[in-house]
Order: sequence, then structure tokens, then C-alpha cells
Amino acid sequence: MPIHEKSLIRPENLNVQEDIEIEGVDVSGHWSTFIESRVISDYNEALEEEIAALPGGEFIHRCWQCGSCTNSCTVNAINEDFNPRYWIYLIRTGMESELLRDKDIIWQCVSCNKCTYACPRDVFPEGVMKATAHWLELKGHTPKSHSTIFDEIFTEQVIETGKIEDGYTIKRFFKLTGQALFQPWLVDMVKGMLRNLPVGMLSRMGLASIIRPKTSGWSGARDAIKEYVEEQEVHHRQALGLDDLVQMAESELKAGAAK
Repeated sequence: MPIHEKSLIRPENLNVQEDIEIEGVDVSGHWSTFIESRVISDYNEALEEEIAALPGGEFIHRCWQCGSCTNSCTVNAINEDFNPRYWIYLIRTGMESELLRDKDIIWQCVSCNKCTYACPRDVFPEGVMKATAHWLELKGHTPKSHSTIFDEIFTEQVIETGKIEDGYTIKRFFKLTGQALFQPWLVDMVKGMLRNLPVGMLSRMGLASIIRPKTSGWSGARDAIKEYVEEQEVHHRQALGLDDLVQMAESELKAGAAK
């Protein structure tokens, strides 16, 4: 499938003859611009299946490249390099090396879901972007994003206690992302709460951030959710071949130790 957007042509693939004349006609400059062909030999034939195995990527096979997702995208409106349609094309054709060239901006999806509403094929492009970002992290191509770290803190708290405690979430998030706890906006928010909220409510909020209260009778639900999450993590690792990589690394370590 040809590339639709001119902006997707890599500058290094453009060959411009600055001084050329053909049959007496000066065609120097943009008149003699050629796009050099590329030879890609490192296809990942399982790339689409790997993305489809992650939450949000299940319907990537439905895409017919109409471009509605990119056309409606909030981020693309300010950065034309953010192009969901193109990335889905790369995933479905197995061009992993090309996809990795944009690994530093794929995570910028703001989950506005405009793409999802615009998609005529119910591909759920927002989910595909999240699945792709997750894939990049699982494969070790990018470090964990702040949004992933927040999701993990949020999920861990729900599973363990059946509740969400904002104070604990904020403190843990700032700690794991290396941010200072006493930030100006947070200080201003707390001052506003102290002025406007009842003393009893403030006391309960402060106590909850320390003792992390649990939902009554939560242990059964907690164990069931943990079991499901572990099953899904195993499924994702297997789909991405991560278990095989771990086993190969362990085998190499054992072979080295034997020598």
C-alpha cells in the first residue's frame, strides 16, 4: 500500500539534483526530486498478532486505512508526525523497524477518543495506540511512561483494598516518577481544601492516606482479580514471545556458568 501523506517521506530518502539539465531544459531543484527505494529485511510477521493480543488492539485487523482516525486526532492537529493511520499500516505489514522510529511520540495519545468515534470500522484506534505503547514497554523499546506507572499504582490499590485513596495515589506516583511532593499546584489545592472542607472530612482523608482502609469482605474479590491479572500477564508475555526470550537468556547464563 502506498504512503498517502507527503510528510511521511523521510528526508534521507529524498534525492534532489541541484544542478541538472535535460534536453536543454533546466530541471534543477525540486523538479528533479526522487524518492529513493527502501529495502526492509527485518519484518516481524507476528507484529499484528502481538498488538492484537494486548488490551485495546483486538480489532486492528478491521482497519481499511481510510485515515479518519488521523484526520480527527487531537494530537495530529498540532503535530503531524503523530499519525495513527500510518502506525496501524506499519503494524499490519510487520514493519517493526519503521514503527520504532516513532517510538518516542506514540505514547502521546491523550485518549480523547475522537478517533474512535470517527472510525467507520470500529477499530478502536485509541485502544490500538495504548496497546502499541504497552507493546513498546513490554519489548523494552521504551521505559515505562508516567501514564503506565500511574495505571499500575491505581490498579494495585484497587486490587489490594477495593478503594481509591487520592492522597496515597499522588504520593506513590510522585515517588516512583522522581517528582517533588510539594508542588505549587498541589499546595494551592490543599490550601483550598483546608479552607472549604469540613474538619471531619479532612481528618478522615488524612487518616485514610496512612492506613489504607479496605472494602469489607474484599479478600475473595481481591484473590479472584489477582488470579485473572496474572493469567492475562502470562498470555501477553507468550503472545509477544517474552517467555522464550527469558528462557533463552537463562540458558545462555547457565551455559556461560558451566564454562
